Amino acid sequence: MASALGNLTPRQQALLRRWLPGATVEADHSWGLVATTVLEVSCAGSRFIVKAGGDDDHGIRRELDAHANWLRPWTDRGRAPTLVSGDADAKLLVTRYLPGQLVLGSVHTDDPHIYRQAGELLALLHAQVAVTDDDHERRENEKSLAWLCRPHRIPAHTVRRLRAEITSWPTPPAHLVPTHGDWQPRNWLVHDGVVGVIDFGRAAMRPAFTDLGRLAAQDFRRDPRLEAAFLDGYGPDPREPDAWHRTRVREAIGTAAWAYRVGDEAFEAQGHRMISEALGDVRG
Repeated sequence: MASALGNLTPRQQALLRRWLPGATVEADHSWGLVATTVLEVSCAGSRFIVKAGGDDDHGIRRELDAHANWLRPWTDRGRAPTLVSGDADAKLLVTRYLPGQLVLGSVHTDDPHIYRQAGELLALLHAQVAVTDDDHERRENEKSLAWLCRPHRIPAHTVRRLRAEITSWPTPPAHLVPTHGDWQPRNWLVHDGVVGVIDFGRAAMRPAFTDLGRLAAQDFRRDPRLEAAFLDGYGPDPREPDAWHRTRVREAIGTAAWAYRVGDEAFEAQGHRMISEALGDVRG
């Protein structure tokens, strides 16, 4: 596994030797679809996670910002990994290893108790601070229109309909809170029945309901009991219908176009389904 360190740049390797001298690689947890290396390493009897971004990576800086500003409600409870060292310019960070099994693909995938805990954890994150942004909706619309200008396999007639709808939307002020950005079982761990959280590469200030996007498209759709359990832990449903519809459309476009770019055909198919379902929504 030592060869996995070869995926790091010379600068990243030098920093890692300084931060964790003599570290040895125990496992490579890299996803493979994006140029981010994720290694489980051991050093002086302790385990750590090393994340190293590629040239186009923006997630490491977002992760470091999240650790600096928003994760204490989780780390103080032992529900998220604590930061050891990081360098945003080098696109490298080290956290302490958080024990647990990924919920996705495990026996816990359809356990309402897990989703109730996930709702409780998300409520802690969202409750920390809130700001009003008069320009958020306009920026999000521009991002979606930009995705439609890039290579994808969304049919031309659907692209025309999406563009017409997006350009017709109002752009009211948005209330933003700290969000995880990829809140789903793929980023939850369970250890002795307790849920923890990983991967903060998409953390940012957004409307609270955006963190329900992945769940609504996948897990809530599969089993309504999971949605009920999640909201039992989270509290009042944050999804205002019109704003939620706009978010569903944007999420669908981004999913289909991004998955095409990285070659994830199953996720791309999900994006196309999300587009169809979102356009079937009567709200605008």
